[in-house]
Amino acid sequence: MSTRGQRRTLEGVVVSDKMDKTVVVRVERLVKDPTYHKYVRSQTRFMAHDEANDCGIGDRVRIIEHRPLSKKKRWMVQETLTKAVKAGQATQA
Repeated sequence: MSTRGQRRTLEGVVVSDKMDKTVVVRVERLVKDPTYHKYVRSQTRFMAHDEANDCGIGDRVRIIEHRPLSKKKRWMVQETLTKAVKAGQATQA
């Protein structure tokens, strides 16, 4: 059995989880401005497949390139790096 090539992985924050088995992940990167040679923060939004529906808004996730699953989905959630802290859940001592 042949192995796949190296697939791209990106890290980002979930900004929407309203769809079924789909999350929208915002990935930020630094881009150097050609005129002023200053680094500017740029962001891109990716639709990613979340089979278990366990990602929530604010979670930090790693997504991996995948075959096209729909018109806009070409990424899949590989793992959840950190879960978001909900507003009502404060740490108790």
